[in-house]
Amino acid sequence: MAVVIDTVSGKAPRPRHPEKQNRPETPILRKPEWLRVRAPGSAGYNATREIVKGHGLITVCEEAACPNIGECWSKSHATMMIMGEVCTRACAFCNVATGKPNPLDPTEPARVADAVAKMGLRHVVITSVDRDDLADGGAAHFAAVVGAIRAASPGTTIEILTPDFLRKPLEAVHAVIDARPDVFNHNLETVPRLYLPIRPGARYYNSLRLLERVKERDPEQFTKSGIMVGLGEAKEEVMQVMDDMRSAGVDFITIGQYLQPTRKHAPIDRFVHPDEFRAYEEIARAKGFLVVSSSPLTRSSHHADEDFARLQAARRARDAA
Repeated sequence: MAVVIDTVSGKAPRPRHPEKQNRPETPILRKPEWLRVRAPGSAGYNATREIVKGHGLITVCEEAACPNIGECWSKSHATMMIMGEVCTRACAFCNVATGKPNPLDPTEPARVADAVAKMGLRHVVITSVDRDDLADGGAAHFAAVVGAIRAASPGTTIEILTPDFLRKPLEAVHAVIDARPDVFNHNLETVPRLYLPIRPGARYYNSLRLLERVKERDPEQFTKSGIMVGLGEAKEEVMQVMDDMRSAGVDFITIGQYLQPTRKHAPIDRFVHPDEFRAYEEIARAKGFLVVSSSPLTRSSHHADEDFARLQAARRARDAA
C-alpha cells in the first residue's frame, strides 16, 4: 500500500493525506500530448520562488501541484494561499493536506501585501484552505488580507477564491463581499451528482447561493466559478451547471481537466479532448457568460490578470450594446 508523504511544505516528512490511506489505489492514467508541460526552472520562476519563500508564504500553485506553475511563476504570477497549509476538508480531488490547522497568523495580511508590492503585481489571486474550525470560516482574515493589499499596493486588482463558508453566519459572507475584491471566485468544482464522492464536505446549492449573494449585495463585483471535467460527469450535467451559474449571475466560468494527484485520490474517468473543451466554450458563451476559459490546462487563476482585463472589456461592451 502506498503512503502519500508530504514533500511540499519543506518540513519533516509526514502523511499528507492520512484520511486517504485506507482507500483503494487506482491507476494514474498516462497523460496525452495535449497535457504535457515543461518542468519549471526559468530565472523568472526562481525569482518568484525566492520572494514567496522569503516572506514565508504558501501558494496553492505548490500545494495543489498545479501543472501551470512553471509558466505562471516565470511571469511573477503566484496564487497566495492564506490561513495555513492544512485544510479541514478531505475532497477526493485535492492535493492540499488535510488535518487540524494551526491558529491564524495575525502577521499574514501584512506579509502577503508586502510580497504583492515587491512583485509589482497588476493582479493578484488570494485563495485559502477551508477553515471549518473557525467561527466565521476565516472571513475576517480574508477581509484583512484584501485591506492590507489595498493599502500596500493600491494599483493592484484583487481576485479572491474563497471557501464556501458552509454553516457560517451570513455576516461572515458579508464581511468578505464588503471588502470589495475586484473578483469574487468560488468554484463549484463538479456536477451535483458527484458531490458526495468528490466533494463530500460541501453542498452544491450552498456554493451556488454564495455566488448569488455576492451579486445581490454588490452587483458591480465580478463573480467567477469553475468546474473540472473528466470525473465521470455527462455533457448534459455540465450544461445544467452552466445554467445554474448564469441564474446566480456568474460572469466568468472556467472549465479544466481533472488531474489525479495520487493513486489514493479520485480516479480520472477520461481525458477530455481539446475539441470538447472548445465546444463547452461555445456553449458557455451562448449562455451569456462575459468570459469563458475552457481548455485541458485551464485552472482558476491561470492567466488571471489577462482574464480580468477581458472581464472589464466584456462588461463595457455589454453595457454599451
